[in-house]
Amino acid sequence: MTFEHKSVLLEETVNGLNIKPDGIYVDGTLGGGGHAFEVCKQLSDKGSFIGIDQDEAAIEAAGIRLRDFGERVTIVRSNYCDMKLQLQKLGIDKVDGIVLDLGVSSYQLDTAERGFSYRVDVPLDMRMDRRQEMTAKDIVNTYSEMELYRIIRDYGEDKFAKNIAKHIVLEREKGSIETTGQLIEIIKRAIPMKFQKNGGHPAKRTFQAIRIELNRELDVLRDSLDEMIDMLNENGRICIITFHSLEDRIVKSIFRRNENPCTCPSHFPVCVCGNESKGKVITRKPILPSAEELEYNSRSKSAKLRIFERC
Repeated sequence: MTFEHKSVLLEETVNGLNIKPDGIYVDGTLGGGGHAFEVCKQLSDKGSFIGIDQDEAAIEAAGIRLRDFGERVTIVRSNYCDMKLQLQKLGIDKVDGIVLDLGVSSYQLDTAERGFSYRVDVPLDMRMDRRQEMTAKDIVNTYSEMELYRIIRDYGEDKFAKNIAKHIVLEREKGSIETTGQLIEIIKRAIPMKFQKNGGHPAKRTFQAIRIELNRELDVLRDSLDEMIDMLNENGRICIITFHSLEDRIVKSIFRRNENPCTCPSHFPVCVCGNESKGKVITRKPILPSAEELEYNSRSKSAKLRIFERC
């Protein structure tokens, strides 16, 4: 299957970068190279683009898509949490722009054997980086009931988290839970029928929770953002697309703290903590997909774009 991914908020993200033709730009979630292609089109021969992704299928697809840009493009297989280290290996300390398009790609969802989708019955996997040994099956079969409850409650925001966790533990006592289909049936039994008719697929939130836990998605984002802002040149920008409230909350909070890091009590007449602002939030409110985009790409529905500029 070819790597296909409709880049969400494409024009808004590329415009948001405020691209300098001779600049250095990084995409930490390269995917199929949709955002990357539009960025590279605006670079001169002196400009540079570095694409980072942990998925081997993405690396291969983006390499084909971006090959006409020649030496302007460097592609690295890694997690964006190692961006600073990977750039240092290339002799780069500062960049002019960074893009992150978070979450799971259309390709990963549509490739059944990857185990991200709740629409087909396949082995429980959900690894974004298939070099990783641990899979979704390990979480489902080895986490305690309390741990399962915690991730489904916190990462899936499912009000039936406690009952779902309980049903998973009861079921696995009969035998190992191996497939997405088995897990879906367990989840359905844990949610009252009247609540299954509204709000999308009953397994959606639990699948999201397991995927986030397995790939450490929120930890990676939380631990990387400050460092990425520090890597920006003056007037450099970071554009981040999120797909659920948990990611968006982290981005919003860290952007705001970097804009106004003062920890002095509000009644102090002047700042004495010495924390200096690193820049400004460009998007007071997140940029949302247009009605036109929502029509042709249903997966953009929950997308939000936030932009920060280094000063």
